Amino acid sequence: MENTQSFQFFNRGPSPAVRLVFFSVLSLLLLFVDARYRYLESTRSALSVLVSPIQRLATLPGVLWQQAGDFFITQRSLVEENKLLHRQHQGDAAQLSQWQALQQENQQLRNLLALPQRSEFNAQPAEIVYTERDVFRRRVLINKGADTSLHAGQVVMDDIGIVGQITRVYPWLSEVTLITEKDHAVPVQVLRNGLRTIVFGAGDTSQLSLRYMPISSDIQNGDVLVTSGIDGIYPPGIPVAKVVKIERDAAYPFARVVCLPVAGVDKHRYLLVLSDLPKLPERPPEEPAVTGTTQNLKMKHKK
Repeated sequence: MENTQSFQFFNRGPSPAVRLVFFSVLSLLLLFVDARYRYLESTRSALSVLVSPIQRLATLPGVLWQQAGDFFITQRSLVEENKLLHRQHQGDAAQLSQWQALQQENQQLRNLLALPQRSEFNAQPAEIVYTERDVFRRRVLINKGADTSLHAGQVVMDDIGIVGQITRVYPWLSEVTLITEKDHAVPVQVLRNGLRTIVFGAGDTSQLSLRYMPISSDIQNGDVLVTSGIDGIYPPGIPVAKVVKIERDAAYPFARVVCLPVAGVDKHRYLLVLSDLPKLPERPPEEPAVTGTTQNLKMKHKK
C-alpha cells in the first residue's frame, strides 16, 4: 500500500509531452530574448566563470596524457640525436687530429726542404720506418741505405737541430743512433761565449749531460749548445741542446749540468741525412813520453 502511494506521489504533475513542449517553448523564448536584447550576457559570463574549473578538470586527464606522450617522444628523439651527434663528433675529432698531424708534418717537411738552401752542406731527406724495441737503446731505422750511398758516420738532423748519427748501414735501411743514447758524445760549444765541451747522452730521450765541467766554468741556465765542428764529423753551428739545470757543489771539482735536446729526437717522422764534411788532415802520431834518464843520454850524445 505504501509503495503504491509513493509511486503516485512521484507521478504527480504534467505529463512528459507537456513538459517537453513547455521547455521547448521556454528555450526558444530565451534564445529570442538573448539574441534581441542581450539580457543573458552577464549571466552567461558568470556561468562560464563557474563552469571553467569544471571544464579544466574534465580535460585535465587528456592534457596530461598528451603531455606525457610528447615528453617520451621528445626524450627518445633527443637520445637518438645525441647519439648521432656523439658519433659525428668522434669522427670529426679523428679527422681534426689527422689534419693537425698532416699540417705539422707538412710544416716540418717545408722546413727540411728549405734547410739545405740556408746552409753550406748538402742533405737528403729520409723517413723513420722503425724504432728500437729495446727501451734502453735510443735508435731508429730510416728508409735510406747503401742503395743511396749512405755510410756509417753521417750526421742526421731535423729542421731544428742534431738528432743523431748513422751507425750501421743495410742495403735499403740505415740505423741511426740518437744523441740521447747513453754515452753518445757530441762536441759542442756554448753559443753565448764559445766555450767548448762535449755533451753526452744519458739514455733518456729528454736528457743530455755535460761531464767534467769545472765548477768555475762560465755556463748558465738557458745557454744554447751548438756543434763546434772541430771533429770533422758534425758541421759547425747546428743547435744540439739547451742547458736547463746546473748544480755546483764545492765538495766536488766538477759541476753537474743537465741539458735538453733541441731537436725532436722522439717526435718527428722525417729527417735529413747530411753529406760528409771535407776530410781533415791526419792527426800526427803521438811521440812516447821522454823520461829524465833518456833525456840526459840524448844531451850527452849531442855533446
